[in-house]
Amino acid sequence: MEQVEIEKDLHTQELTLNMGPQHPATHGVLRLVLELDGEVVKRCTPHVGYLHRGIEKLSEYRAYPSVMPMTDRLDYISSMINNIGYCIAVERLMGIEPPPRAKYIRTLLSELTRISSHLLWLATHALDIGAMTVFLYCFREREWLLNMFEMVIGARLTVSYPRIGGVRSDIDDDFIKESIKFIDEFPSRIDEYETLLDQNRIWLQRTKGIGVISTKEAVRWGLTGPTLRGSGVNYDIRKKVPYDAYDEVEFDVPLGKNGDVYDRYRCRMEELRQSVRIIKQCIERMPDGKILSDDAPDLDMNPKGHKRLVGNMSLWSANIAFTNEYTLTPKGELYSAVEAPKGELGFYIVSDGTGKPYRMRLRSPSFVHASVIPRLCQGHMIADVIAVIGTIDIVMGECDR
Repeated sequence: MEQVEIEKDLHTQELTLNMGPQHPATHGVLRLVLELDGEVVKRCTPHVGYLHRGIEKLSEYRAYPSVMPMTDRLDYISSMINNIGYCIAVERLMGIEPPPRAKYIRTLLSELTRISSHLLWLATHALDIGAMTVFLYCFREREWLLNMFEMVIGARLTVSYPRIGGVRSDIDDDFIKESIKFIDEFPSRIDEYETLLDQNRIWLQRTKGIGVISTKEAVRWGLTGPTLRGSGVNYDIRKKVPYDAYDEVEFDVPLGKNGDVYDRYRCRMEELRQSVRIIKQCIERMPDGKILSDDAPDLDMNPKGHKRLVGNMSLWSANIAFTNEYTLTPKGELYSAVEAPKGELGFYIVSDGTGKPYRMRLRSPSFVHASVIPRLCQGHMIADVIAVIGTIDIVMGECDR
């Protein structure tokens, strides 16, 4: 009788726990409802929508150039690539071809942005798992990159630098020299990060065999970027559907084998080296010439060389009227995507022939990847949930778009 009572006292019950939305390791206002058996995750339900951005709908009330500050604020860690992805979508819609120099500048700055984004990912991911030194090292190089962006753009985070048909301003010799200095020194800094982590037994225990997803499952879930390539799927938009100068430079696509947290970490570390390789080629092959296409629209959305049919509108004007005799864009719809640091960033635009998108929808990698968190967490410990969130590198700014 006494033995039965003891066993009854030791019986465990499932516990429901809220992780977030105010939690430093959720990388934003992500809320996870965890159903636990002890410390083992039996079920995980993600909840998004706490930012209430409304960027897609707000963009439908603005002229095409005026949308640029909105795309800055999607994944604000890689605003340059967001801007470039949007510009490429509109260029394909309008039939505009940027000059070769503008394409090379975009590619160079995209890869600098990719490095900056991956550095922030590595810094916070390592800090979540307990490696504080890596956090400090990564911010040392990221600050260097932000200073370089400031040399060209005057801004460090939300840049609004690309333009439909090119870029806003040219790069100078000082920036080229600083870029050369950076790519000469940065590979040794990557070695420093790896020295701290690659053979660290705590890091290996917290990442190897955690959050495993197979090749077939990764494709079915719609994963992209390093989160997909960590499972061994060779899909990179820069290779599959090249844009800007990516078809004129050589680079490899790093792949994992096991589809766990560690393999996704290794993919991103190798991407840092490949970005250095691309930047070097862009500098060596940078052509001279214009940085903006002749048929690029001006700020009030009239193509250059055409008589203006509207008044002097500013870039920030939200309501622009157009006559029925003159259309600015072809009617139709288009989907265009770029390889952002976190995965495939896609823009679906429906045009009704005016100077504003009739409809615009985004395919943001963070939103897609947030949906796979339950699959990656199931059966793991609470502490592993933190490693899983870090490995998919989400930013809630583009989740709640």
